Amino acid sequence: MSKTLGVLAEVKDGERRIALDPYAVAMLTGAGLKVLVERGAGVAAGFADTEYRAAGADLISDVAEIWGADLVVKVKEPLPSEWRYFRPGLKIFGYLHLAAAPELARALQDAGVEAHAFETVSEGGGLPLLAPMSDIAGRSAAVMGAYYLAQGSGTLLGGSAGVPPARVVVIGMGVAGTMAARGARGMDAEVTGVDVNLDRLRQLQLDGTVTSTLASSSHAIGEILAQADLVIGAALVPGARAPIVVNANQVRSMPKGSVVVDLAIDQGGCIETSRPTSLSDPVYEEGGVIHYCVTNVPGQFPRTASRALSAAIASRVRQLALEPDHPMLTGSLNVADGRIVHPVVAAALDTSLFAA
Repeated sequence: MSKTLGVLAEVKDGERRIALDPYAVAMLTGAGLKVLVERGAGVAAGFADTEYRAAGADLISDVAEIWGADLVVKVKEPLPSEWRYFRPGLKIFGYLHLAAAPELARALQDAGVEAHAFETVSEGGGLPLLAPMSDIAGRSAAVMGAYYLAQGSGTLLGGSAGVPPARVVVIGMGVAGTMAARGARGMDAEVTGVDVNLDRLRQLQLDGTVTSTLASSSHAIGEILAQADLVIGAALVPGARAPIVVNANQVRSMPKGSVVVDLAIDQGGCIETSRPTSLSDPVYEEGGVIHYCVTNVPGQFPRTASRALSAAIASRVRQLALEPDHPMLTGSLNVADGRIVHPVVAAALDTSLFAA
């Protein structure tokens, strides 16, 4: 059982979220936990130090002291500059995406850290701690795609009188893909939803989320991408590396000045030409196509994203601290006792290489 809980300021480029808002901290201190919050960690998300102090937290300036807590809760994966704080007995809870981060996986194993991931917690067939950030990322994808399409081909997503709207293709109609499609439709774009689940596609077309649907196959995707202005990749296999659903030749077939947004980039990306970018340097061009592959898209909306994340994780943080075997944590454990213990993550990393 954990007695102390640490909440840090994030160090990833452009990341302004904080894992727990003052309301969640008040709930956790009320449950008997000692909560250490780094000074200023919530300011960018609109939460003052005074709010955390009123919630019962101790405000700490020394980052090492916070890393010394029994359980450290983060938004994003620890960066190499933070690995020096790893130690046996430390528990970490955050978005880890280890299938796409073998070096981090090895560092956690070597240090004897017990690592739990938000994105692999499962409940009723869903991913309750990934869903709120997928929601925000999906909404953001339509906005970012529209902006960079204007910078590229000069196309307005919704067209105008006498001018047809832009053609948007969303691949993977989970939470992120559905919200991206809704956002693009809200700007009057023509939206095609692509997925392997025909029942899901049927429902999305019936309720107007998309204007057309396409059963996913390499050939079908290749045909539709040749006419696409904006492609949003949102293919996901929980815990695993994202599958490549769009190859480089298909990207090169897109019109010049079109845009790719890869929302699966945290898990390695689902578009072959994708590579991770940052909020301070979000795009690059390849084959005449603009690529937006930011690995922490919700970080640019810190107030909304922090509140949504905190509401989703607070009860699970409490369970991990006080009742670590609670069923609410099913699937969270990724690394323990020097081993990758989540089967899907282990398969993605190849346990022959990563088992201690």
